[in-house]
Amino acid sequence: MDLLSVLTWFSSLAFIYFGINCFYSKLIISEFKRYELPAYRKLTGLLQLIGAIGLLIGFYFYPILLLLASVGLCLLMLAGFIVRLKIKDNFIKSAPAFIFAALNLFIAFKTYYTYFQIAV
Repeated sequence: MDLLSVLTWFSSLAFIYFGINCFYSKLIISEFKRYELPAYRKLTGLLQLIGAIGLLIGFYFYPILLLLASVGLCLLMLAGFIVRLKIKDNFIKSAPAFIFAALNLFIAFKTYYTYFQIAV
């Protein structure tokens, strides 16, 4: 198993877990209220689930989908990181969003250079 597959599976499973929790977890529901974004909780969960499924389907069948899903999850997590900064969360609370943004950016770059780079 290579690095791209390990990171893709890790990210995908994490986003499936967090995506489902956006619908049912009392902690996540209270966090979105704290962010003053309760109307976006279900949308965020849905985007996380779509991104996670896109990572897996893209990894095994359509590399362009892997690229798009990883970029989408990176942007979603960057938005989450910005929200955390805006509400003045400390580094420890903000770090997971930043780490997952960086992880998915790495997946996107690795996918691009593995499947789409044109040899000159």
